[in-house]
Amino acid sequence: MKTMRFFLVGIFTVFCGATVMKAQDVYLSVPENNIFNRIEFTSVPTRVMTNANRTNWDYTFFGLTPVAPTFTSVSGPNFTQPSSSFTLPSSTLLWQLESMGGQPPATGYSGSIPGFQSFNTSAVRWFEPSGSIFFAGGFNRGNINFNFKIPASQFTANAYRAGNYSMDITQNYNDFVPRNFKTILVIPSSIRWITSSLTKYIEISSLNDYRITGTRVLGLDNAEIANTVDFNLWAKAAANIQFTSSKGVPATRNIATVKLGSNGSTLTTKALSVDFQNFSAANFTVTAGNRNSFLPELYVSAEDFKNFFFEAGTYTFELNFNARSTDNSINNLQNTAVQLKVLPLSEITIPSSGRNVNFNFNTAAQYNNGQSQIIPNQIILSNNESFELYVKSDENYFKKGGLQTDINSNILQIGIDGSSVNAPLSKTPQKILFNGTPVLDRALNVRYTIPSAGAQSLVGKENTTYSINVYYSFTAI
Repeated sequence: MKTMRFFLVGIFTVFCGATVMKAQDVYLSVPENNIFNRIEFTSVPTRVMTNANRTNWDYTFFGLTPVAPTFTSVSGPNFTQPSSSFTLPSSTLLWQLESMGGQPPATGYSGSIPGFQSFNTSAVRWFEPSGSIFFAGGFNRGNINFNFKIPASQFTANAYRAGNYSMDITQNYNDFVPRNFKTILVIPSSIRWITSSLTKYIEISSLNDYRITGTRVLGLDNAEIANTVDFNLWAKAAANIQFTSSKGVPATRNIATVKLGSNGSTLTTKALSVDFQNFSAANFTVTAGNRNSFLPELYVSAEDFKNFFFEAGTYTFELNFNARSTDNSINNLQNTAVQLKVLPLSEITIPSSGRNVNFNFNTAAQYNNGQSQIIPNQIILSNNESFELYVKSDENYFKKGGLQTDINSNILQIGIDGSSVNAPLSKTPQKILFNGTPVLDRALNVRYTIPSAGAQSLVGKENTTYSINVYYSFTAI
């Protein structure tokens, strides 16, 4: 009777030991670096099952042919997120037997470890024993480990949204534990800027940029953001644009003159401010390849561009971008220093109708009193620096038929209508406009005068045509 008692206790102990063993799900955490950079993910050898007792394969009914061990998906052809409808195809994850009890199983005659393969709703063999009992060989007790990988092409082809994707797997060997388990892909919540341009340099080198009647568009660099969660793009800037003139004089401009938008409908267009604003036209979602790209642009009205960004110098401000998840749980910041460089630009244009100025001396009064005439809008000038306007001739004497005469150029005086300055013409530049401020397409009426003394010096000269070339130029101050 005593012996029977020990026997029953022994059976009870073994039975309890078997019941405490729990199914061990396989968790595979996929790093964001592999997802965002589309780099193949390879796991370390991972325990999928354990084998405490067996050293040989099962055999068919007649005991001559080994039974191949298999995996079968019993939850369908896809990995699924239990709390949503998001899925990943079974092809996203590949696996291959690594070892049994620390060593590969014996391959014997024609036995083999299949290459990397994926789960299927049909049974997939993870080892091919020999076709005969005489060569099948065996394996070690212990952990049954597998290698897992996600090819780079799968990261390009699929959208990996944050969360756990699972697939229910069953295997066909009773002594391998667990018999049923879940394979779970763990995708982290992350947002990362792929582009890292910290400075955007924009150069204005033509006055024609200020003659455009429509909104001035200043393109920034293409922005690319990798994400496993939906997000919105927020942005702000400092209150003032810092300006340093070409002469080193500091000043500021209001940031509200600049709007942020995008090429296309990705972003809504709003004036920048010191507070973060959501510029997303709609949520940026998780897409195949896990990247969103767009081209941000800055907009300035034609009037504001002429009024506030015309002066030569450097305009700088920092854009603060924030890619923020729609639930505000995570975010990623990116700053871009915008530098608008306006080169010193100047231009003097004389319309064709004003390129010849003629004085005719036909009467005694014209010789006695001299002559004066104003040419309306003869000079159209533009200069984005403070300036002075000068006039000079190419020679100190008038010419007749290409030959120099003794008529001095200084008998002709030139000035700007409304100014008291009348500069005698000579080869040496003479100042006719003082302390000019930056201006675009300013029309000037030019006054030409031959005073009485100069006119009287022409008495007795040959009755013919005398000419001289007049040049206008700027000097920055």
